Amino acid sequence: MTKEITLEFPDGLKKKYEEGITGEEIVKNISEGLARKTICYSINEELKDLYEPIRTNGTIKFLTFEDEEGQDVFRHSSAHLMAQAILRVFPEAKLTIGPVVKEGYYYDIDHAPFKQEDLEKIEQEMNKIVKENLPVKRKELTQEQAQELFKDNKYKLELLKGIGLDEENYKDKITVYEQGEFSDLCRGPHVPRTGMIKAFKITKIAGAYWRADAKNKQLQRLYGISFPEKKQLQEHLHLIEEAEKRDHRKIGKALDLYFFNDVSPGAAFFHPKGTIIYNELLTFLREEYKKRKYHEVITPLIYDKSLWETSGHWEHYKENMFLLNIDEREFSLKPMNCPSHLILFKNITRSYRDLPLKIADFAPLHRNELKGVLGGLTRVRRFSQDDAHIFCTKEQLQQEILDLLDFTEYIYKKIFKFEYKIKLSTKPEKAMGSSELWTEAERALKLALDHKNMIYEIKEGEGAFYGPKIDFDIKDALGRDWQCSTIQLDFQMPERFKATYEGEDGTKHYPIMVHRAILGSLERFIGVLIEHYAGKLPLWLSPVQVKVLTITDKQNIYADKIIEYLEQKGIRTEKDYKPETMGKKIRNAQLEQVKYIIVLGEKEQQNETINVRTRDGVIHGEAKLDKFTEQIIQEIKEKQ
Repeated sequence: MTKEITLEFPDGLKKKYEEGITGEEIVKNISEGLARKTICYSINEELKDLYEPIRTNGTIKFLTFEDEEGQDVFRHSSAHLMAQAILRVFPEAKLTIGPVVKEGYYYDIDHAPFKQEDLEKIEQEMNKIVKENLPVKRKELTQEQAQELFKDNKYKLELLKGIGLDEENYKDKITVYEQGEFSDLCRGPHVPRTGMIKAFKITKIAGAYWRADAKNKQLQRLYGISFPEKKQLQEHLHLIEEAEKRDHRKIGKALDLYFFNDVSPGAAFFHPKGTIIYNELLTFLREEYKKRKYHEVITPLIYDKSLWETSGHWEHYKENMFLLNIDEREFSLKPMNCPSHLILFKNITRSYRDLPLKIADFAPLHRNELKGVLGGLTRVRRFSQDDAHIFCTKEQLQQEILDLLDFTEYIYKKIFKFEYKIKLSTKPEKAMGSSELWTEAERALKLALDHKNMIYEIKEGEGAFYGPKIDFDIKDALGRDWQCSTIQLDFQMPERFKATYEGEDGTKHYPIMVHRAILGSLERFIGVLIEHYAGKLPLWLSPVQVKVLTITDKQNIYADKIIEYLEQKGIRTEKDYKPETMGKKIRNAQLEQVKYIIVLGEKEQQNETINVRTRDGVIHGEAKLDKFTEQIIQEIKEKQ
């Protein structure tokens, strides 16, 4: 008698099937359109190849390229496609590993350096394999069979030695995937046929040491990207081209904002113009803090290890800290402000009447990021945050979270016009404190988000080691996500520091500590802004707001009076009196991303007017200076 199984679909529908039915058979019965797009399926959250039979009850989901897991499977299959093509074109090449990464996939190959024409040959061969539409099949081998299959590849043999030790992932089974004549070690799953991978591109070549060890041989790393449709690839390549144009490192150099030097890796040198942007953001934040009753403080940068042991950072975060030896004692540069704010809190006796207490700090922070991940302003070792900590009672907590959600919305929606996604991250595997406190903290964040009808995604196990958090990922002009704002609840650290306040009942209580940053790292936020606006910053942030150009030297004295007037009104102004053509001077001002360009000639001098144009090439014509000044002061004030 045939056994029946019950499968539940994502929409809650339950259906019975004969045991042994494959995912492919089920999805074809649902929809031919869905079947064509389906990459693999999951049963009880375990990924499976489409042709694998189902022998258990459970929840089933069909994954396409639109699903993150489906996309990873698609791109790992693309790495196999590239590897097969490499062996067809260069049979002497030795394959090592080919994982999925954030922007596609790569494969490390033992081979002489590849040239551009080699990449073109590989791509041509990949196209042939796609047209062959080879079935991709999973095969289980014994250790002896696998060693025989890969006997001519020392890298695969080395990987095989470790597989028997990795019982959790492989359960003592060695799996390979075959497509045509090609076989590779892999746990899978994969796309059912090579014909699904219709669009791909080898994007770059890099060097990489085997096992990331400089003592080993250097390999050739080929990076690639892939999509189900050619249109998607074209759109992606266009975004890459746009991203290169908007690269904040290039724009920062072109606009004389900041630079980097290996004498201090991971730290920016800000020129005067870049410093203006930095300080304008600080001024804006300080104005907002006054409205919301924050108190700014200044705290030390170096602390004895006892502080970090108390906070838990010495145990959970030490590898990311810069350590020092002073007076035969161990110290660290601070990577965050929270422990120093707890020292401030407990320095004097606190009452419930003092709460909520909001402490803000722009102190420089240092984190020991790996050199390989440093990237301009967006990944640095030295930075400052718009960091603040709120100490409050349990009764005050909900209102404080709501206020922070309002504050974040105001900054991102009203001021910078960013779209964003919200994530709620829960208790990680390594966490401090009781499960009861964690449950209470997570409930408080959920309640606030639900109260404001905010849409959010729950990220299980991705909270900080001391508490759950809400993160805002902003979306830039190219559709890229940047995690900036964070609201983190902490029921643990005040207790560890014995930081108490006297309650209304006359007894000592531990406050709840809310860690929060809205812009996050100022350096990183400036890098994101530069790329989002392609260097065309809003007027209030522009280092130079107006540039005055003269047609001849006869207008220089008149121009000096214009500049003096504008500067008295607080408008950042520069001049260009150089003996060059007006076309060149206008072009230079536009390249410098100066929004308002004033041209002064004989006519303007006689009429006591100015001639205004903007960096986008629009000519506004003659205007009275006072009227123009009023308009741009209003634009700056409203942060348009």
